[in-house]
Amino acid sequence: MWNVVSVVLAVGLLTLMIAWGKVQPLLAFVVAAVVAAVLLGMPAAKIPGAIEKGIGDLLGSLVVVICVGAVFGKLIADSGAARRIATSLVSGLGPARIPIAMTITGFVVGMPLYYNVGFVLMIPLIFSLVAQSGRPAVALGMPLLAGLSIAHGFLPPHPSATALVAAVHADIGTTLVYGLMVAIPTLIIAGPLFAMTLTRIRGTPAQIFTTAQVPDHELPGAFNSFATALLPVVLLAALTLVTLARPDLAKPLAFLSSPLVVMLVSYGVAVVSLGLARGRTLPQVMGSAQEALREIAPILLIIAGAGGLKQVLTDSGVSAQLGAQLASLPVPPLLLGWAVATVIRICLGSATVAGVTAAGVIEPLVQTTHCNPNLMVLAVGAGSLMCSHVNDSGFWMFKEYFGLSLKDTFRSWSLMETLVGVFGLIFVLILSLFIS
Repeated sequence: MWNVVSVVLAVGLLTLMIAWGKVQPLLAFVVAAVVAAVLLGMPAAKIPGAIEKGIGDLLGSLVVVICVGAVFGKLIADSGAARRIATSLVSGLGPARIPIAMTITGFVVGMPLYYNVGFVLMIPLIFSLVAQSGRPAVALGMPLLAGLSIAHGFLPPHPSATALVAAVHADIGTTLVYGLMVAIPTLIIAGPLFAMTLTRIRGTPAQIFTTAQVPDHELPGAFNSFATALLPVVLLAALTLVTLARPDLAKPLAFLSSPLVVMLVSYGVAVVSLGLARGRTLPQVMGSAQEALREIAPILLIIAGAGGLKQVLTDSGVSAQLGAQLASLPVPPLLLGWAVATVIRICLGSATVAGVTAAGVIEPLVQTTHCNPNLMVLAVGAGSLMCSHVNDSGFWMFKEYFGLSLKDTFRSWSLMETLVGVFGLIFVLILSLFIS
């Protein structure tokens, strides 16, 4: 019993430091790990080594994939490919189907772009369409933002999903395929269908976001933009499906199907197709990469800290004990994983922190119950998006960019994120009926 209390106290301290004290997350994780180790009776001499091992083990398998994913997404944004994808969908589907175009745009752009980058990048497009169509800004923009959020929470190579894949020993390609199965119906509900209920919410968007856009002739072509942005998703999904259909090809294709190789190949193609082939010099393209790495550094530090705490829980033996206790509860393990991530999300606000923190708690649960680790990644991802409120930076970005009251922000943004979390879990549970 004391071990469980110790874990609760450590996580509570972590929550207090980040949410109230605004302590940098890496420092908060390390302090919480030290406190947990002391409370759990670990020998003092072994505590630093356990934390360092946890940081190294988790980052070692993720740092290249996440960093290359960041520079790939930044190049998609800076080259204008993301904007070309959006304008092509809107013009192709026509004014009457703008909500559908915005839904597809958010999801497609959200696959290579990290959430905050995609949010800021797409805001001018949303407000320019508001001015042209006369539609309410919230109802028009919500499908796009739902697509960004779902891609961020469910799909590799986004940081939380990628860290969860490593923590529970899932397969990144299989997780991506299952994630698409879950994400698409969830997006339809939380995006265009939910947006139909928001037409009475009238915000006052800031005028700064209605500035003139880059002329279409300066953007890359539509085929180039779509093909390059979706290349890592297509490669991972295709190689995974091939190996599922032909298990004998798993070893010969192991190198090509590695997420590291897929991301490097995709970035190399993007450098040529969106950079060098369009007249940009290699130093100009690499300048974009340097900026992306600066932006991703805080997320890597969060993952590093979570790895240290996870290792303390593992070395102390409490993870195995906690996993056995959770497994004995009359609740499906996928629902338990979702609930753990939901609680952390409500307490800490950050979806990324919620996902990687939950990983250390649910890893032994996956081992004990033998539930599908790929589905557990998606269940935790759904929980990490639940109930966005005042401690989430995304909540305030949406409120201020769209000029909303707190009441309308809860009614629109918070409810959308909750729908994503609830229906994401529902579709994961449905999928689990067909997948062992």
